[in-house]
Amino acid sequence: MSEIKGWCPGAWTPMRSGDGLILRVRPPMGHITRDQALGLCSAARGLANGIIDLTNRANLQLRGVRGEGYQPLLDQLLDLRLIDPDPATEKRRNIMMTPFCERGDLSWQLAEELVARLDALPPLPAKFGFAIDCGDAPVLTGDPADIRFERASDGGLLIRADGADWGRLVAPEEAVDAAIMLAYWFAQHQTPEARRMRALADRLPDVWQQEMPALVARRPEPGRRAEGFLLGVAFGSMTETALRGLLDQTGAQEVILTPWRMILLPGVTEARRPGFVTEPGSRLLAAHACAGAPACASATVETRALALKLAAQTEGSLHVSGCAKGCAFPRKADVTLVGREGAFDLVRHGASWDEPARRGLAHDELMNGRETL
Repeated sequence: MSEIKGWCPGAWTPMRSGDGLILRVRPPMGHITRDQALGLCSAARGLANGIIDLTNRANLQLRGVRGEGYQPLLDQLLDLRLIDPDPATEKRRNIMMTPFCERGDLSWQLAEELVARLDALPPLPAKFGFAIDCGDAPVLTGDPADIRFERASDGGLLIRADGADWGRLVAPEEAVDAAIMLAYWFAQHQTPEARRMRALADRLPDVWQQEMPALVARRPEPGRRAEGFLLGVAFGSMTETALRGLLDQTGAQEVILTPWRMILLPGVTEARRPGFVTEPGSRLLAAHACAGAPACASATVETRALALKLAAQTEGSLHVSGCAKGCAFPRKADVTLVGREGAFDLVRHGASWDEPARRGLAHDELMNGRETL
């Protein structure tokens, strides 16, 4: 059985895998300037395997870092100001921003204040995070966070515990204080089995369940928007060459990360590049696949070529996982293929750790269409 780590690889705490070290980069506010992006491309090419992954927390991930390359890569990320020089601050800065905020607006102001007050938070689990989502309608509701800053149904500001239907109405100047207070409540009630807010939501005091949030916005699709151009990234994975080419073609001066395997290029009105999804409804954005073998030591099967082949012919969502951990999509999919001892188990309408409907499907037979799903 694959080992579940229970933590994510940070810049200061990399994780070892089959192709070297994996580390995660949390760009401040989820925004990367053109110069930072180009610097990141050079670092990925020279000191990692040249692949830049997007995570479901709107972070970046580099892998394939050899031991001797780790410190030079860390130095480059520090020079680019993509990570915090203080490891404790970097570890606590689990803050996801709506990609459609603007510098100086309420979401931006709240994020700046929360970052400045990270030391005021209690000790929290490594994956505990915040979502700052104060547009007219929340867009991050389905994405992983434990404490959410959102609009209330009447337009006010809400602090909502993940898993709770209602939240607490607060004045903007009180919002960060309230979020810290809620974090302390969680810290006092967490257990080894309940290390995320959702697991404790049914125990929340009434003061945290007073007001309804605004209606959730539809999940954004690739294409032109008022803020710029939104591009999908197949499997959330792009080469540094592809990103560099995209920046050169579009002249984009900034890249904004999202948790949806998409990036937003502000001010760009048109973008068409191989490896990027530009059309709404693309089946590739409903397909999920981890790095697979040989990149990941836990995997015994190749994943992404198979997912690319099956995406167009699978109804609903598809998840091809190298092992039972299901890192790329830790939830139910309509069709889930799980690598086990060089073959695949098939799970229908379930997650990678659920009981399979079929076992031992061969990779070649799935690729050639001789096995039907």
